Amino acid sequence: MAPPGPAGAHPASAEPLSRSIFRKFLLMLCSLLTSLYVFYCLAERCQSLAGPAVRPSGGGDEAGAPGHGALAGGPRELAVWPAAAHRKRLLQLRQWRGRRPPAPRDDGEEAAWEEEPPGLAGGPGGSGAGSSVAEAPPGTLALLLDEGSKQLPQAIIIGVKKGGTRALLEFLRVHPDVRAVGAEPHFFDRSYDKGLAWYRDLMPRTLEGQITMEKTPSYFVTREAPARISAMSKDTKLIVVVRDPVTRAISDYTQTLSKRPDIPTFESLTFKNRTTGLIDTSWSAIQIGIYAKHLEHWLRHFPIGQMLFVSGERLISDPAGELGRVQDFLGLKRIITDKHFYFNKTKGFPCLKKAEGSSKPHCLGKTKGRTHPEIDREVVRRLREFYRPFNLKFYQMTGQDFGWDG
Repeated sequence: MAPPGPAGAHPASAEPLSRSIFRKFLLMLCSLLTSLYVFYCLAERCQSLAGPAVRPSGGGDEAGAPGHGALAGGPRELAVWPAAAHRKRLLQLRQWRGRRPPAPRDDGEEAAWEEEPPGLAGGPGGSGAGSSVAEAPPGTLALLLDEGSKQLPQAIIIGVKKGGTRALLEFLRVHPDVRAVGAEPHFFDRSYDKGLAWYRDLMPRTLEGQITMEKTPSYFVTREAPARISAMSKDTKLIVVVRDPVTRAISDYTQTLSKRPDIPTFESLTFKNRTTGLIDTSWSAIQIGIYAKHLEHWLRHFPIGQMLFVSGERLISDPAGELGRVQDFLGLKRIITDKHFYFNKTKGFPCLKKAEGSSKPHCLGKTKGRTHPEIDREVVRRLREFYRPFNLKFYQMTGQDFGWDG
């Protein structure tokens, strides 16, 4: 039997064995890290594609609308595909980078928001829960931002001027599955000769399951617009924001007055003859409010079920409720709720706690919510009498009583 070696010495084979174990451990660690990286890359890619692991959810308030991903066999509350908001924020970043304050338009369309420098807000559509997230590396963004395609709008807010269309559009843009062009395209009333390819190019890029939208309030009173939109697509969903026609006319006049202080008084523009009380329906501020007359033209090309009439008054008093109806109409899950709004007492209308692309509260711009001039009560009374029969007909046509004659 060999004598034992010096104290503390190891067998000759121990050192090679330790090295072998260490090398195996390193190989296993490298393999694990490589597998995790490959899995991460595949997962990132699959989030932007409709994979076999997802199934479309049904429409309605409880289930996701068409285009939302649902985990196969998963619970209903997991139906909304969480990557939708992330993909949308990445797509929107390019727009924010090149965004400039919109110039005033001759149709009264002005800057919509009092804006802070934009950030990428956490939570669905950058609207609520979650903190701001850091910008991804330029290479990754460049890859992801090239995804999606420009589509003709599937839904259009067609009216009415001074009804609350800008507020509705900005509220809707909080939804991760809504993509909308900011400025009014005025394609179906002013630029139709430029063609659908030109119109499509104005639209933002969308991913599968997202809705493309635009808003141009003058469409509702343009005789050619119904046939032109129908020619583009008979399935287009139409949204009309309506408001008490008397209040709307005064608001319309107030906007014009702010730009042209030398215009005649509201009273003198309202009547052809003040003595006889004959209303001048050729004045656009009055004409726009004859909703029943304009709606007749639209019903020749679209069924009433393909149109949604939003109350401008309820959009102020209950924005979440009206937005719920709009989301249902568009086939979207009800993501925009009470938690997204707060009432600004100074302005007199609701504001977003966090608007699209921002982590700070936002309200409509200073040009919105102007103080109306004092109008003679007798003039207001005569206008209400003038509009009453048209309002009643409009209630019958739409199946909704907007309460303007109560």
